[in-house]
Amino acid sequence: MLASEPPEERGRFRPDIEGLRAVALLAVLGFHAAVPGLAGGFVGVDVFFVLSGHLITGLLVREAATGRIRLAEFFSRRARRLLPSAALVLAAVALAGAWLTAPLRRTDLEHDVLAAALSVANWRFIGQQTDYLAAGRDQSPLLHFWSLAVEEQFYLIWAPLVALLVVLTARRRRALRPLLLGLTAGLGLASFALALHWTAGSVSLAYLGTPSRAWQFAAGALVAVLPAAPVRRLRAAYGPSAPLGAAAPRAVRELLGWGGLVAIGWAVLRFDAATPYPGWAALLPTAGTAAVLLAGAGTGTHTAGRLLAARAPRALGRLSYNLYLWHWPVLVLAEARYGALGWPVKVLLTAAAALPAYAAMRWLERPLRRSRVVAELPRRGLALGLTAVVLPVVLALVVGTGTLRLLGPAGPVDLAGLTAGNPDGTSLLLPGGVTGGPVVPNPVQARQDFPPDGACEVPPTAVTSPECRFGDPAATDRIVLLGDSHAGQWFSPLLGIAAQRHWALEELVKQGCPLAQLPVVNPQLGRAYHECDEWRAGALERLRTGPRPRLIVIASLNRYTADRELLLRGWQQTLEPLRALGAPIVYLEDPPTPGLDVPACLSGHPENPAACSFPRARGLWPDPLAEAVAAGTVPGVRSVSVNPVLCPGAGRDCPAVLDRILLYRDDAHLTNTAAVVLAPRLERLLAEAGVPAPAAGGGAGWRELLRDEFDGPAGSAPSSALWQHDLGTCYPGCPAAQWGTGEVETMTDSTENVRLDGAGALEIRPTLVDGRWSSGRIESRRSDLAAPVGGVLRLEASIALPEVTGPAAAGYWPAFWTLGSGLRDGYTGWPGIGELDVLESVNGRPSVFGTMHCGTAQGGPCQEPVGLGSGEQRCEGCWGGFHTYAVEVDRSTSPEQVRWYLDGREFHRVTADRIDAGVWDRAVHHGLFLILDVAVGGSLPGAYGGAAGPATEPGHPMRVRYVSVAARG
Repeated sequence: MLASEPPEERGRFRPDIEGLRAVALLAVLGFHAAVPGLAGGFVGVDVFFVLSGHLITGLLVREAATGRIRLAEFFSRRARRLLPSAALVLAAVALAGAWLTAPLRRTDLEHDVLAAALSVANWRFIGQQTDYLAAGRDQSPLLHFWSLAVEEQFYLIWAPLVALLVVLTARRRRALRPLLLGLTAGLGLASFALALHWTAGSVSLAYLGTPSRAWQFAAGALVAVLPAAPVRRLRAAYGPSAPLGAAAPRAVRELLGWGGLVAIGWAVLRFDAATPYPGWAALLPTAGTAAVLLAGAGTGTHTAGRLLAARAPRALGRLSYNLYLWHWPVLVLAEARYGALGWPVKVLLTAAAALPAYAAMRWLERPLRRSRVVAELPRRGLALGLTAVVLPVVLALVVGTGTLRLLGPAGPVDLAGLTAGNPDGTSLLLPGGVTGGPVVPNPVQARQDFPPDGACEVPPTAVTSPECRFGDPAATDRIVLLGDSHAGQWFSPLLGIAAQRHWALEELVKQGCPLAQLPVVNPQLGRAYHECDEWRAGALERLRTGPRPRLIVIASLNRYTADRELLLRGWQQTLEPLRALGAPIVYLEDPPTPGLDVPACLSGHPENPAACSFPRARGLWPDPLAEAVAAGTVPGVRSVSVNPVLCPGAGRDCPAVLDRILLYRDDAHLTNTAAVVLAPRLERLLAEAGVPAPAAGGGAGWRELLRDEFDGPAGSAPSSALWQHDLGTCYPGCPAAQWGTGEVETMTDSTENVRLDGAGALEIRPTLVDGRWSSGRIESRRSDLAAPVGGVLRLEASIALPEVTGPAAAGYWPAFWTLGSGLRDGYTGWPGIGELDVLESVNGRPSVFGTMHCGTAQGGPCQEPVGLGSGEQRCEGCWGGFHTYAVEVDRSTSPEQVRWYLDGREFHRVTADRIDAGVWDRAVHHGLFLILDVAVGGSLPGAYGGAAGPATEPGHPMRVRYVSVAARG
């Protein structure tokens, strides 16, 4: 996208190149303005790349005639030529974005400014899986900077590489041109091969990646490097380039010139978003541009070149760089402010963008480029370029920081103060709860409020799913969750439903892949979605050959096709092998689809969530499968829907926020918070559909020994039939003062420290009054919770750790753990009597521990007083978010085992063969009692630098949704 070079950078001036820039620019402008018939205008970027490769390589080869390439001067010229205009646009976009875009989009925009200023915009958009060819809503105003980043990365690599060749051939100057020709051809071929590979695998990486575009620069470079025909000998080894076209007959030049323009024009008119790009198709505009360059090389002329060299194309070509910079932000920001615009309006806005573009060229670019003061010393140009980079970076940081403060916290979602989900009725939450206050999650949190299923929702390029089994690893029954990302959004409630039954949950989910057997094009891959067909077939085969599931839950976006009959045939092809498994099949109807970026909208209307509602007709599409199930024409399948809650009544609109809950994390998917709140309703719907309810004894093969859901009025104490309070600073008789670990709190039975929150959770809250810390510690009354001989004991709780971090969390020590029943007989015998720490965490660190204590107080088989621990296990969302912690004492294996789990995944194990048999027996083969507490201070927080001090904030509770103990065998 270089404009014409100043005289000191030129060889023989090529006016036709200025005109060719105009052709490329008009193609891109027409494409961006959505002018009918110009769907392939994106190839204008290819033309620019070829021109840049030609001009820069020609410049370097001519400079090599002096015997060296002065890189400082080269980069100084590039900096003063390109960066000031770019910096002006970046600054304008950063400021205009603060006025024209929603706050949440503004944070994205400021990150785009940073990436563009640092010339890595293409990699940022690749990381976001941007599909450039499917330009849709919420495009970045700086998306077009991807091509500038590619060019600047080319300069940074190519110029030093050519300079190195000049140094290596200093004594054999004639070797430079053959070496450079071979290097250019070799790199070009390798890049083209990579472009073909990536085009087949990831259209974003292929389209925006520098390695997959380098071959187009190489094509232009080859035209500049090709040796002269034999009839024209070089005057010197490093003389000016005399390309092949200089010796071509006029007829050949005419053919090359017009043929090249026709090739470019054909691509503009015939290519579109469905063209796999930049694969083989990119050869057409690339070769066309190279042909035009060859036609006008040397002293040759041709009629197409004379047309390109006319005054109007040249004038537009000189403006091409600045107009390219300005037109796209004008279009995108206008649509951000006023909504979607028609192509005539876009054409007018593009034309209007020529005004700031001309002003930038006339009063910024040219004066700086031609300034003798700046050009006199290379370091001045480099300093100018550095300034042009730093200024937009600083501006983006300032605007972005202010926006983040406006948006609020971005930490884990806090459901404190929200009542539980309503299993029936028309409201989302149970009536009587706290309904005032901020929206949960806030828009920033909603962006990251995904189901906690790790890598189990596989990306477009994957053809198989990993072994994604959650919950009880020993369970013989399981729920299978099958479908696309609209199935994946139900992961959390289904995991909870499975846990209640002591079943497992198996997830088979693939992004953008319809469960019905339909032919679709994946926008990320830019072609037919063959990976979807292969994955679907593999998932069905895995289910056919594996153990029969207890329940199959299927869900999928219902908008892959509007052809009802085609969709039903596709569903029939999938449902037939599923029915053959003999398991109940439940179809979860697709929730309303907003079709707008809900969190971004809400960030711009924090006081008026209704502004982000969306039309019912747009959100709720007809669902042929649900209709067929209701009509009884799809045997073996039952359908359930939460849509009467998510889009209640019969009004015109569906809400984006309901009972304080922000329902959507983007334009189509529920937040994980909304899905969790919907769990009780989903549980009831599944029960009505015939799914077995949790067995009274704890599920197949299990018997429940203890369970507390912590239901009760807000502010009340936990059940005295199940729990007893520990008081003071030690057990009776103080066998170990300060609970044996140097804690500073006094444990109480006050509801200020231990209470129910009225919404289905227990709170244990440390408090500070008159310089004295108090907290709560409760134990299960039962101390006979033991693993049967040859069986398994499972202890489990759903816990949200205190939402406090940094210095304010110093000394916090929440825990869920057990002690051997014999300890209650005089409270002596630790650690030989055994201790299993299911969960410990300290100082607000994003990590948790699991530990076993046994043997003697110092050293011994359990390495006391440290114990046999897991070490810190990373858990970013544990502070403030509910997670499931469990330990299993397994006497059914040989050797016996104790296993620790976080959200169904094992993270620590201790086996009996590590410990003396007698020590293991005394530590494990007896009853246990449970303990829940939040200590303050003590040896473990101290070991991690967390002594409670003036900065430590009281009042942050550990919350417990349930505690469950079950045995099997």
